[in-house]
Parts: sequence; structure tokens; C-alpha cells
Amino acid sequence: MERSSTPRRRAEAADPSGTAGEERPPRPARPSGYRISGLQGHVITELGRAIVSGRFAPGELLPREPQLMAEFSASRPSLREALKVLAAKGLIEMRQKVGTRVRPRDLWNTFDSDVLAWHLGDEGAGPGQRDSMLRDLIELRQVIEPTAAQLAAGRATMEDLRRIRAAVQAMEAATGDMASYARADVAFHMAVFTASHNALFAQFAHLVADFLRLSFSIQQEALNERDNRIEDDVAQHRLVFEAINSGEGESAARAMRNVVLNGKNSLLAALG
Repeated sequence: MERSSTPRRRAEAADPSGTAGEERPPRPARPSGYRISGLQGHVITELGRAIVSGRFAPGELLPREPQLMAEFSASRPSLREALKVLAAKGLIEMRQKVGTRVRPRDLWNTFDSDVLAWHLGDEGAGPGQRDSMLRDLIELRQVIEPTAAQLAAGRATMEDLRRIRAAVQAMEAATGDMASYARADVAFHMAVFTASHNALFAQFAHLVADFLRLSFSIQQEALNERDNRIEDDVAQHRLVFEAINSGEGESAARAMRNVVLNGKNSLLAALG
């Protein structure tokens, strides 16, 4: 019998009213704590993209301040502040009498919302880096999401269950609209993370929400009527909800693992 320190309020028939979109939690502030806007934001974005794309490779020194100021039409104070922001994101390190050097990729704050966006953008990382990042995300989800579902089975409140069910219903209603289906799919996984009542899991979900949207959109390119039907994908998600709603932790973990693995196979098929 599963135990939990959080009281469980089980909904034998969770309220099906509402939509997944209405319940989407607000996105948190940027992990770096900086607001990117204006000329300074332009410098941060363009230089960040240049680093992520490999124009400035790990271990390489950035050009001197005068050259960067001329390229980005930035004042010295704006450039220096932009470099501080990129340093906070783990992309660069600044040393007196040495210069500013690009840090190794494995030291970057990959879950920073801007760093993620630069990996996904057309002007950021190339397709190979983006695809590699998506595969890494799937592998991480294989480890985390089944546990989140298992925790949700023991901790979900009636409101959590209503949110998960609403997401499944939104998926069922959007089988003919892939963009809406992807949004409902993201809402489902976000709702399960929230229902785990683990603060770190919930934060992880917010950080990778954009990656989830991209990966789900790509996965859907591999859906077909032969061996990867959208109806089967919906059914797998519903099994996760039913296990969570019944408080069956092991079943919820197993069902979520199947969802993630099926998504992995679809993603690999779509990426070729």
C-alpha cells in the first residue's frame, strides 16, 4: 500500500468541466533573473545565439570590447551588462587581463529559458544540436515522468485530477488539429508534474515546456493510421489518468513510461 505525507483527496469522478488551457499555470520568471528587452536585450540575444550556434566555440575567447560594441551597436556599459547576463547563464566566463571565454557546453545552464530558446530558434543551434537536445530530453523524461506519475497517484487533489482529465479530453477533441493536440499534450504532462506536489518536478516542467511543445509537434509528424495512430496515443494518456485517479502508483508509472517511450519512437521516426 502506498503512503504519502500529503493527504489524498481522491475524485472517483473528477469534475470534467473546464479546459486544459484555462488551467495552465503561469510561467515562472526567467531562471537567470534578468529581463531581456531593448538594445541590451538585443545584444544578449544575438551574442547568446552566436555562442549556442557555435560561431564562438567553447574555449574560444570572444572578440575584444571595441569589436563587439561595433558589431552590436552597443555602448560599453550595455555590452558589459550583457556579458554579465550571459555569464549568469553559464555561457561565458570573464577574467581580467585574459578576456571573455566561452565555457564548455556541459557547464551551460541548459534549462535557462533563453538558452533553451536559442537552441530551438532558427538562428540558434543547428538541426543536429537541436535533435541531440531533444533526444537528451526524452531520456531525461524517461527517468523523471514515471516517478512524477507515481507520486501523483498518491498525492493528487481533486483539482489536480480535474486538470489532468480536462487535458485528456482536450486531446480527444483535437485529434484533427495537430497544433491544438500538441498544446493539450503539454498541458497533460504539466498537470501530472503539478499533481506530484514535488516543487522540483514542477519547476522542471515549466523550464522544458517549450521543448515539450517542439518535441510533441515533431512526434506527430510520425503519426499514421498503420502502426502509430493518434487514437492509441490518446488511449495511452487516458491510462495514465485512470491509474492516477485510482491511486495505483505502479500502474501510473508503467503507463507514463509507455507514453514517453512511444513518444521517443515517434520522435526518432520523425527525425529519421
